[in-house]
Amino acid sequence: MSEEKKNNYDASSIQALEGMEHVRMRPSMYIGDVGVRGLHHLVYEVVDNSIDEAMGGYCDTIDVTINEDNSVTTKDNGRGIPVGMHEKEGVSALQVVMTKIGAGGKFDKDSYKVSGGLHGVGVSCVNALSELLVATVHKEGKVWRQEYSQGKALYPVKTIGESDFTGTVVTFSPDKSIFKQTTEYSYETLATRMRELSYLNKGITISFNR
Repeated sequence: MSEEKKNNYDASSIQALEGMEHVRMRPSMYIGDVGVRGLHHLVYEVVDNSIDEAMGGYCDTIDVTINEDNSVTTKDNGRGIPVGMHEKEGVSALQVVMTKIGAGGKFDKDSYKVSGGLHGVGVSCVNALSELLVATVHKEGKVWRQEYSQGKALYPVKTIGESDFTGTVVTFSPDKSIFKQTTEYSYETLATRMRELSYLNKGITISFNR
């Protein structure tokens, strides 16, 4: 197989295995619980996507920020989630990744030879359990964006500008109707996890801010 084929990461690399219709109905089946542990698990799932890019040799910097409104933003300098039209699903591959449980390039043997996130449920589950999620992809000289509410796309993926940067930025706000105990993140809990991930994945710089 040619090196070009191995490094090709586009809409054809994304496979959707199943829907996510009842994630909101049975969230504990996907993230363990809807308390403090499940709340923080959302962050781990999004960061795992960036870790996979790093393990594949495509990313070396991950930024995680707890924003003032208690939303969380993750940013990596990986290849950027594919935004092209997904032939089977009929929508952008970004929308497939964000709205289909089990969708992602890690199931395509040519996109990720090594993946650390297969044990998880993916960013689509985070999307389903967020009152708002904004995905911004810097890729091929352009900036692409799509917003979602409770896992549903608010509009088709669109270009919003140009960029020399390549990577993916995800900002999400946990849904208060799901996480009734709390939606406030613990800096220490997340900092500990980011230190662990940095230690376990040499060559990756993870910055964590609030």
